[in-house]
Amino acid sequence: MIDGRRGKKASGGDALSRKRSRRSIGERMVAIGIGADAITATGVLLAAATAVLIAYHWFIVGVALIIVGGLMDTLDGHVAKAAGTASARGAYLDSVSDRVADSLIFGGLAWYFIRAHDANAALVPIGILAVSSVVSYQRAKAESLGFQAQGGMMERAERLIFLGCTLFIAFFAPVALVPLLLTLLTLTAVTCIGRFRRVWVQATLATRRAGSPVRVGTRPWRASPRADQSRRGRRDLVPLSTRLRVVFGATGEPTASRHKRAGRHRSASALGRRFDSDR
Repeated sequence: MIDGRRGKKASGGDALSRKRSRRSIGERMVAIGIGADAITATGVLLAAATAVLIAYHWFIVGVALIIVGGLMDTLDGHVAKAAGTASARGAYLDSVSDRVADSLIFGGLAWYFIRAHDANAALVPIGILAVSSVVSYQRAKAESLGFQAQGGMMERAERLIFLGCTLFIAFFAPVALVPLLLTLLTLTAVTCIGRFRRVWVQATLATRRAGSPVRVGTRPWRASPRADQSRRGRRDLVPLSTRLRVVFGATGEPTASRHKRAGRHRSASALGRRFDSDR
């Protein structure tokens, strides 16, 4: 029962208490033994259930599951941070799960049109899914190359919100379903083109700053040739005979273990001295 004392306590809390209250959901889920991976897997299962519901014209329930799935997608990150298990593995799992969930939801929408014997309309959600995949790939590839590709009108959250509103409207006015999906496809395509242009400009400026013309078969965003030559030079410093002695050492120790114990960045003389001491 909410009384005046509770309101006074909440209003008199400092910034630290408010921050703890915002993180209380993740901390409580960690306390009861729910991990971030389990939440991510639950989101994929909800996406599969959403696809079936949409295919059989249960649009309202499908919208509700889309909202819950979006909450799962947000909650898994909070749980991982609260548990101290945030890692690259979890980020990879989350990204792959998002792509799987999108495929299931839009696949269920295409299934709905096929069941309604409208094959032409079934191409619209497939097109949305294809362009959405390009949008996500552009960001992943750009970030791997050192560029920025965020932003746009239709990122994943905006696409799901627009889709939820479309399904809600289509439940009461089925004739509006295809035009709204075409609008979503157009806006997603605009986002795709905008991201491509943004990364293209960044890559062009990076090439000009490097001062080397772009040649066929080369990639200017890779490491400079001088850096590659230095790496090759460090490898070439170790004579072939020393490498062979390390590989076929008299101790019979596995090569991977010897390199791990010796370290990966020893010089040729250090490797030679280590072999002599082993003998």
